[in-house]
Amino acid sequence: MIPLGDSTPRRSVPIVTYALIGLNVFFFLVELAQGPNLPRFIHQWGAIPARIERWMENPLVLITLLTSMFLHGGWLHLIGNMVYLWIFGDNVEDRLGSIRFLFFYLVGGLAAGIIQMLFTPHSRIPAIGASGAVAAVLGAYLVFFPAAQVLVGIPLFFWFEVFAVPAVVVLGFWFVGQFFNGLLSLAIGQAAFTGGVAWWAHVGGFVAGMILGPILQPRWRRRMPRTIYIYYYR
Repeated sequence: MIPLGDSTPRRSVPIVTYALIGLNVFFFLVELAQGPNLPRFIHQWGAIPARIERWMENPLVLITLLTSMFLHGGWLHLIGNMVYLWIFGDNVEDRLGSIRFLFFYLVGGLAAGIIQMLFTPHSRIPAIGASGAVAAVLGAYLVFFPAAQVLVGIPLFFWFEVFAVPAVVVLGFWFVGQFFNGLLSLAIGQAAFTGGVAWWAHVGGFVAGMILGPILQPRWRRRMPRTIYIYYYR
């Protein structure tokens, strides 16, 4: 299922969401500008579990848990993460407020990175991407707007069908997929991580978002209605 939009209106301009999308695109262009030095650049700024495990030897290596959140492995990796952030991030930002949302996004991404490190502590492969932080956004969205309708596209053979599906189904299906792929990666071993997907970062980020979102939500916004049941395209 490919998300295309949702039914939850926002009450403010999602400045931080747009800024995060802009920063991710900017740093991806910085990556492209590295040319043949790109592998070295990724190795320097990506989060390498085996290196972070020895962080006491060089505490500055911990900053890669943050910098890795703004690097991507290709256009599809970038676009996929930014589409999810664009669709779901604005409503979570609207519910938390811009400053709290920025804190939420960064902490959610850091939590996702740490969880991935715990499951692959000896990996020497750089982990990059915003997907852990975006997963936190999805977790918070599920808590705040479970009954919202999400417009999804589903490829069916040679055509593309579009349906409105409850958020709890779309995001629940997404989480279950990440969780079972994570279990499969444990069964197969380290080789599963070389496929390019940090499954446990997705799982950890999602759970962190479900917990952190309600904690950071301002008290007065907890009385706001969760969903307005009018579907619209954006």
